[in-house]
Amino acid sequence: MANHTLVALVQDHPGVLHRTVTLLRRRGYNIVSLAVGRSETAGISRMTIVVDVTDVSNVIKQLDRLVEIIGVADITGAPAVVRETVMLKIMVPANAVPGALQAAAEAATTAGGAILDRTEGELIVGATESPEQIERLITVMTPFGIAELMRTGRLAMLRGRTPQHLEPPTDYRAQADGAPFEEAA
Repeated sequence: MANHTLVALVQDHPGVLHRTVTLLRRRGYNIVSLAVGRSETAGISRMTIVVDVTDVSNVIKQLDRLVEIIGVADITGAPAVVRETVMLKIMVPANAVPGALQAAAEAATTAGGAILDRTEGELIVGATESPEQIERLITVMTPFGIAELMRTGRLAMLRGRTPQHLEPPTDYRAQADGAPFEEAA
């Protein structure tokens, strides 16, 4: 099995996320990461789904069957900008080695993180980087003792021109109110 990054353009209707996840779950596909949010067009969202599968073409075929999915593409290996965000909390007890908090802060910034909050005995580190850089930051911070970790799903955007099947339909862009797109029969 291998991780595949899919980008889907979906109608912003109640239940679309649920139907998408249910479809993948019923077929036994493992969702590694899922991020969804508004797009540049009212009433349409972009979804980045990372799935751990052998044959990604079956996943794409299944997703294409959902009425609310306008387009879906496997961008694994394509030139794209891929980012994740992480926040880590490092707790350093008052009786710990002097300078431990400072050492953790220096390690975090060296690994691409930034100090978001620092209080007595606590450090919150954050970063928005490539998945590989996020892994590196977590590895660097692990020896300091991670008390909490929150990691977002992967976001991905193709470099260059957007494929036509991932662009909102022309008539959808013309609707100022973002009313649901009715597909031609």
